[in-house]
Amino acid sequence: MVDGCHCTIDLYQTVKEKSLMSCLLETHLSSFCTSLRYSKLSASPSFFIYAIHISDCTHIYVFLCKISFCVCWQVWRKLFSPLHALNFGVSGDATQHVLWRLINGELDYISPKVVVLWVGTNNHGHTPEQICGGIMAIINVIHQKLPHAHTLVLGLLPRGKNPNPLRERNASVNALVQAEVVSLSHVSFLDVDPGFIHSDGSILHQDMYDYLHLTQQAYQRVCQPLYERIKSLLDKQAP
Repeated sequence: MVDGCHCTIDLYQTVKEKSLMSCLLETHLSSFCTSLRYSKLSASPSFFIYAIHISDCTHIYVFLCKISFCVCWQVWRKLFSPLHALNFGVSGDATQHVLWRLINGELDYISPKVVVLWVGTNNHGHTPEQICGGIMAIINVIHQKLPHAHTLVLGLLPRGKNPNPLRERNASVNALVQAEVVSLSHVSFLDVDPGFIHSDGSILHQDMYDYLHLTQQAYQRVCQPLYERIKSLLDKQAP
């Protein structure tokens, strides 16, 4: 420690490696991971790119925009861990962040059958058309790097306790993306909103505790149809 309180870079790196490996072991990835590598994404030590090289197994590759494992751990373990799923989402991701990581190697050394893409709600200051353009650019990169994978794009959820411009923007993005991908055989769109908006236009804090992030019960409602769609896609690709 440099001052009795803050870690040196070398010590921090050692702790980070052990913590990351512990997480992977806890999620049972150790049984089929053959290598692990990561590198710094920015000056902040809390952001990393990591890739997991997997061979001889069926797996999916998941982008989830701000998925909370503190809340969703049981749902993830029940539904997606058995599918050998990887979560490469980063808190606060916008389309440009995901696109940068894909271009700079995050898709290297893996060959998933299904890619789940859920991004766009954090694109503050962008129009629906711009966000749709970012999502389509990500889809194009995925297809270039993983030509045999199917990309499943998830619709953006409504947000805010009451009707607001961001909720309207997300709905517009969903309509634009859905229209763009309808003719693409390697892409499909899934609306995962189970009906969070009530008849009076409100969203309950029991579903979104801050009217943006999902509670555990809401994750279950969102992830169950997602799981069923992924299983369907994997079954279609089975030999």
